[in-house]
Amino acid sequence: MKRLLIVDDAAFMRLSIRNMLLNYDIEIVGEATNGIMAVEMYKQLRPDVVTMDITMPEMTGIEALKEIKAFDPKALVIMVSSMGQESMVKQSILSGAKTFIVKPFTEDVLYQTLSKTLGI
Repeated sequence: MKRLLIVDDAAFMRLSIRNMLLNYDIEIVGEATNGIMAVEMYKQLRPDVVTMDITMPEMTGIEALKEIKAFDPKALVIMVSSMGQESMVKQSILSGAKTFIVKPFTEDVLYQTLSKTLGI
């Protein structure tokens, strides 16, 4: 079973991702509400993959991505962005993100992106 860390400051988005993955062989090992928590939880939990919101308080998703990649260059991070954040998505990819998903997204898009990223 693959292990996922969900990072988003919006509780409804974390819950949506969790609910979308109930029927799949993916374990949600943690949820973080900002980039600082994301980095700490990544180091503790060592998930197989992370879904990371870009715009968050205290530390952005891009800053957290850079710290996670510095800690673990093989980290698999999928950035989650809203429409209109194309420049941030490009910056994320250049900073080491595997790919990105644009909000709002469907269960199918989420699972297909996770499957492709994890090679399952």
